[in-house]
Amino acid sequence: MAQLRIGVIGAGLIGRTHVAVLRSGNPAFTLAGVADPSPTAVEEAKKLGYPIYPTIEEMLDKAKPDGAIVAVPNQMHVKAGLACIARGIPIIVEKPVSDSVAEALELIEAGERAGVAILTGHHRRHNPIMRKAAEVVRDGGLGRVVAATAIYLSHKPAGYHDLAWRREPGGGPVLINAIHDIDCLRMLCGDIETVQATASNAVRGFAVEDTAAAVLRFKSGALGTLVVSDVASTPWSWEWGSRENPSFPHDHEDCILLAGTLGSLALPTLTHRWHDPGKQSWHTPLTQKRHHVAPADSYTEQMRNFAGVIRGTEKPVLSGRDGTVTLATTLAITRSAQTGQPVEVANLMAGKAQ
Repeated sequence: MAQLRIGVIGAGLIGRTHVAVLRSGNPAFTLAGVADPSPTAVEEAKKLGYPIYPTIEEMLDKAKPDGAIVAVPNQMHVKAGLACIARGIPIIVEKPVSDSVAEALELIEAGERAGVAILTGHHRRHNPIMRKAAEVVRDGGLGRVVAATAIYLSHKPAGYHDLAWRREPGGGPVLINAIHDIDCLRMLCGDIETVQATASNAVRGFAVEDTAAAVLRFKSGALGTLVVSDVASTPWSWEWGSRENPSFPHDHEDCILLAGTLGSLALPTLTHRWHDPGKQSWHTPLTQKRHHVAPADSYTEQMRNFAGVIRGTEKPVLSGRDGTVTLATTLAITRSAQTGQPVEVANLMAGKAQ
């Protein structure tokens, strides 16, 4: 079977990650070309020997990829995605699908009308840790999930906020970081119905939050909490606990906790504790097991799924529409923090003001 040729739109940090995956020699896919006008991107392409084009349209028309990765800044996602859809090219759109639900739905609906597949780039869905956790929940290992907690508490380095957009609304830890944790909670516990949140910018004083907290109500009736900050010196984040990104230190601390009527599960360590049915009691010791999984690169696994979707042998692990629900849930946190009122995610998806 011939390798699928995949184009990358945008050669920033995430774009370069996708380029590396596509150039790794995998028999299922290879790099068709990159679209990015920046001198840095051009120099990198020349050094590594792959084709680069100054515009999205030129890359799509000359390289003629079988699929494309949209990894440009958020505000350009829809434009880049529509260019691909006009040419019948399936896409992975990096998270978030767009800056707004309305724009995201414009892209998703265009793809649905044209019959072009759109996937959302939430790579943690492809991590073996998350897959195993979802299996434990699905197989009843926790009984009925009643509560969940997600934590992202980290300290971004000096210089991170030198870029002006990172000091403005939309550039903070809610949309940049917590969106991943929201998606993880959705994967494990189902859709979130209502969000009540508060936020603070007390440490940095920028227009964007540096810390936020939210109470979540899932459609299942389970309740959850989320706390996020990028001014906190702690080991409680997915990057530190999962070893997913080797550039981060590693610490055996968990940042996602699930509690059910029969047991609990902590991630990323996959520590599972449970009572046998009929023996649930605070006087009864819990049986404990740590699940082990074979490590795998999440971005490579995501690309495998994309290749399967293009070939028609697989369904998207996370479609563009489902990724838009994650976006709406995350934006509900921002809106609730602004208004002080609970926000229903379905209203954001429907374009209703609250």
